[in-house]
Amino acid sequence: MSTLFATDAAVLAQSISLPSMASPVLVESHANICRHLKQAAHAIPHHLAVAVQQAHGASVANLRYSELDFLNLDKQSDTIAFALNAHGIERGMKAVLMVTPSLDFFALTFALFKAGIIPILVDPGMGINNLKQCFEKASPDAFIGIPKAHVARRLFGWGKGSIRSLLNVDGGKVDLAAKLMKILTGSISLSTLLQYTSTKNTSTQHIEYPMVMLKPNEMAAILFTSGSTGTPKGVVYSHGMFEAQIQALKNDYGITHGERDLATFPLFSLFGPALGMASIVPHMDASKPITANPEFLFAAIEKYQCSNIFVNPALLERLGRAGQQKQHKLPSVQRVISAGAPATIASIARFKQMLNPDVLILNSYGATESLPISMIASNDLFTTTDITDNGGGICVGRAIDGVTIGIIGISEDVIPLWNEALLLNCGEIGEIVVQGPMVSHAYYQLDGATAIAKIWDTENNSVRHRMGDLGYLDDQGRLWMCGRKTHRVDATRKGQFAKRYYSIPCERIFNTHPNVKRSALVAVTVANEIEPLICIELDRSLVCNKSQQLYQDLVTIAEQFAQTQGIRRFLIHPDFPVDIRHNAKIFREKLAVWAQSQTKG
Repeated sequence: MSTLFATDAAVLAQSISLPSMASPVLVESHANICRHLKQAAHAIPHHLAVAVQQAHGASVANLRYSELDFLNLDKQSDTIAFALNAHGIERGMKAVLMVTPSLDFFALTFALFKAGIIPILVDPGMGINNLKQCFEKASPDAFIGIPKAHVARRLFGWGKGSIRSLLNVDGGKVDLAAKLMKILTGSISLSTLLQYTSTKNTSTQHIEYPMVMLKPNEMAAILFTSGSTGTPKGVVYSHGMFEAQIQALKNDYGITHGERDLATFPLFSLFGPALGMASIVPHMDASKPITANPEFLFAAIEKYQCSNIFVNPALLERLGRAGQQKQHKLPSVQRVISAGAPATIASIARFKQMLNPDVLILNSYGATESLPISMIASNDLFTTTDITDNGGGICVGRAIDGVTIGIIGISEDVIPLWNEALLLNCGEIGEIVVQGPMVSHAYYQLDGATAIAKIWDTENNSVRHRMGDLGYLDDQGRLWMCGRKTHRVDATRKGQFAKRYYSIPCERIFNTHPNVKRSALVAVTVANEIEPLICIELDRSLVCNKSQQLYQDLVTIAEQFAQTQGIRRFLIHPDFPVDIRHNAKIFREKLAVWAQSQTKG
């Protein structure tokens, strides 16, 4: 494949340079993330934009790759945008997009953005009931998906009351199976639609699509949260938010034109072409990264000499263990970005063994509503281990450029207007509140949730988002995570508040015991009093036959730290329920129900 020469890089850098977030350009009605793709298609038309790996069997020798350069990705998305309009899917409409990472996924997504059609993106791993609820809230006008998604749509009645247009993404097959799918699901195939449109309107085959330009704060997409920490909510994304995220990836993470990224998360992979970076999509289930075949990912990295890797903690752990076992090295990699949940120090250290000594793993903190917010490099994170093990929380670094982080008192009340008097002092634990150009302003059709999560800042004419996470800022401006607000335990005595316990500080203290794989703080009610209880998952690689000794050890540990004093209830759970995507977010709500059922009183 062609490489990015210095002259081309200079042209591209000039052509897709982004304005400062304080620049007045972003207040004009000329926002669309696809403008970056269009500019790259003119500046470096034949450079690789997307490569998708397909596995034909379990052997690396049977891997195949499909590719698109910037010019053809731009042209294909133009063609699809024309076809969508011809099919009655037009600007302002909402379209569910349930397509596996593929060339079609990229072309379709950019086509939707170009046409001003609002894609609704959901995580298939959130479960059938949550998916149906998401579609009911979003009221989509169209459903674009692979055959399996259409079958599920029919079976479970997704979007039955609002969907008027159905499009089946069949990978280019125009055969009996495609015709049968149309009969079974009522959908027309993308390939059939493109054939029909090109035959009927030959004049559009070589014409650039007139890209819809929006105001930066206009709705561009609806991205649903995973639901791993509560009910999934549709986050309203604007092109201004996308622009801010691109800016952060360039400035704070140092991503430059001509890089190649192993993209293991579909949304992040879309930023590649907008950054002049090729997105290399490995063969894996993005909703279940723990099931990925490390050999396939290593093969993709080697073939395309990837300089950047985007992974979540589950995949970081899986790849790190595979690399350690086979002494594998990744000499082309210049940067690793981990996000989604805090990665363990052990996982990071193990993965780093595959990298050149000067290559950093960058841990990002944020959420669907506001990403990225802060960042810490692995070399800095290693210096915080003792504080974390002693109950100081997890350091998630300093705010990225343009982001303001504040800590306010813990409250369940709506806070309609921002006031600086809300801020706590350094070192005081409270709710994390963030402000910046990548912060969303609302949830879709959820006024109550929006009111609880957003604070209007009249002085800056912007929104501050309540993260729902607890933490504190130290005297160096670093943010320390102490867990979800809903996961704290407010213990009582004689019916009155007695002491507050925070999940991450407590759990990290108990996790230092050699027999403990992980722990989880929950609340149980005993004799009408709320008490803290620690659920323990044992490290099965170690033998632990003396439960009484383990209990005494844990009680002794608890009394050594102010954060855990008073905890005297422990239960061993065989296997913690965790989210599928990250394999790190513990479903403490489920554990709490289980713990209560095991507790007398």
